[in-house]
Amino acid sequence: MTCPALRHFCAVRVSVVVPVYRGAATVPELVRQLGEALRASYDLEVVLVDDASPDESAEVCRRIAEREKWVRLLCLSRNFGEHNAVMAGLNHATGDAVVIMDDDLQNPPAEVPKLLEKLCEGHDVVYSRYEHKRHRAFRNFVSWVNDKFANVMLGKPPHLYLCSFKAMNRFLVDEVIKYDGPFPYIDGLILRVTRRIGVVTVEHHGRKVGRSGYTLGRLFILWVNMLTGFSILPLRLASLLGLTVAGLGALGAVAFAVERAVNSRLPVGWASLAVATLVLAGTQLFTLGVLGEYLGRLSLRVGGEPQYVVRSSVNLAASATMKRLSQDHGAAQVNGEPS
Repeated sequence: MTCPALRHFCAVRVSVVVPVYRGAATVPELVRQLGEALRASYDLEVVLVDDASPDESAEVCRRIAEREKWVRLLCLSRNFGEHNAVMAGLNHATGDAVVIMDDDLQNPPAEVPKLLEKLCEGHDVVYSRYEHKRHRAFRNFVSWVNDKFANVMLGKPPHLYLCSFKAMNRFLVDEVIKYDGPFPYIDGLILRVTRRIGVVTVEHHGRKVGRSGYTLGRLFILWVNMLTGFSILPLRLASLLGLTVAGLGALGAVAFAVERAVNSRLPVGWASLAVATLVLAGTQLFTLGVLGEYLGRLSLRVGGEPQYVVRSSVNLAASATMKRLSQDHGAAQVNGEPS
């Protein structure tokens, strides 16, 4: 039996943000399935964000948005990366609930209502969990490594799997988009705001068209964003490494002095000297690299490096107007004014 809160929630506006990259072959079917799954029960808008895809994604999305007025399109001026594209979509989404999902149809649109129903229970965000993941072995391994890093760096609950398919309420979206830096990491932004997190098991389909855009280089950049953008633990590890190497050097010096006192004929070891020099130099360079990464990111942010730049859009003016009206309505309710 549906609870009264759920019946009320089903009347609100829902936005689905989809970052698009090499999605020309899948986006039309994705939008069609989203409409079939959600428009009968929700006031739906779909926000497509073309991240300067090298294929015909922009034109395909433009045709869809011109035909369907509930579909918004943002075309970014260059490839900023998936998380930056998601931030662009979140900044222009007007829904009281916002769903983020990929463009590859591995997450069935029919599963979106499950996330929304769970969100109704009082969670700020609901992540999906796959009973059977259909990624390649390499992608699964990388996801596992990313999960372990997030446990340490972000304080993520160990049982939580950070998946790109998730739903957030308006409160959390408004907090997340306050971040205007050029290196966003969506899950890091979420975890520094809330621990009201729900999880729902959903289906996961195999990729039918193309291949994942997550290359090893992109995954490395994602890890760096997580490590240096939302934690100072790398700085502490660098300090600990420096102290450890210094301590080992001091112990080695004492051991050498004692051995030299016992055996005055002991020859000086050039090999040990070279090893010590290389270890110390490597430690110093590692520490400087970590510091440089933090300082470089700070310099880019102070210098105004953009998080994203929108080159063109379709149906965006209506979206922005509705968002402003929604915010005014929310402010009136908070202030006790009639709506």
